[in-house]
Amino acid sequence: MFNERSILITGGTGSFGRRLIRTLLERHDPKKIIVFSRDELKQFDLQQEIGEEPRLRYFLGDVRDKERLVQAMRGVDIVVHAAALKQVPAAEYNPHECIKTNIHGAENVITAALANDVKKVIALSTDKAANPINLYGATKLASDKLFVAANNIAGGHETVFSVVRYGNVVGSRGSVVPYFRKLLREGATEIPITDPRMTRFWITLDEGVAFVIRSFERMRGGEIFVPKIPSVRITDLAEAMAPGLPHKCIGIRPGEKLHETMCPADDSHLTLRFHDHYVIRPAIRFHSRDNDFKTNQLNEQGMPVEEEFAYNSSNNPKFLSVEELRALDKTVV
Repeated sequence: MFNERSILITGGTGSFGRRLIRTLLERHDPKKIIVFSRDELKQFDLQQEIGEEPRLRYFLGDVRDKERLVQAMRGVDIVVHAAALKQVPAAEYNPHECIKTNIHGAENVITAALANDVKKVIALSTDKAANPINLYGATKLASDKLFVAANNIAGGHETVFSVVRYGNVVGSRGSVVPYFRKLLREGATEIPITDPRMTRFWITLDEGVAFVIRSFERMRGGEIFVPKIPSVRITDLAEAMAPGLPHKCIGIRPGEKLHETMCPADDSHLTLRFHDHYVIRPAIRFHSRDNDFKTNQLNEQGMPVEEEFAYNSSNNPKFLSVEELRALDKTVV
């Protein structure tokens, strides 16, 4: 799939992008990987971290800049769209900026991919895009809809677009694990908890990268791929990282939910269950492509879920225990 291919990663210097780059270089043989991001310091840091690597190209640019994206995607076969403004409170206070990056940026990625006849595009989404109550989730829902519908506007182009949706990434920048670690290093005597009832989906960077790579092999174009992953209780996470330390309830932040959803009940008629993931089929009909998503490109078979089925972090059959979280915390860098 990736051998001898040219790959472009928007947001390539973020936590996911960096891990994806390393995985592609170590386990595959890409012709070229283009790191597309707007932060020159992070690109410099990545160059120092990886060292001399002739297959890597560094493009300074912003997904808000359509012309720069068109230029960067020349000769590209595969695109991973990971660039986004992701901080929920920041999006609430800066809605225009979030819309420019997450919605208009998605439009620009689609336009540039079609202009260059890119073969496959996967956009990263979030559990916050399902039944969104905050601006970040709403912009990612709009982005998801844009990438799904892009398969219908492709016309004579062979480009196919799909979406991967998953939950909190353990140890990624801005997540709760590095925040708790920082507090503990500074000698905190209590751990701040937004709400003791709160639950979240939980996935490691390596698991997220592996699922995206697998989704490229599975995709027909138009699906939203959702991995089956465990949930955590925020109180269990705090206990795992800081045993015996008291918790201080500070209240839910602007735009936050108690629990997150990845497959909403309203989409149950579109949802298929596979052995290790779900697929949400497009609500619209594709006129030039096969609309049967029950068999993917790897010939894996999916079955419709039951009516009103919802996959959320509170009804998840798999929760990580305090011991499992503690063991996982030791492995996450």
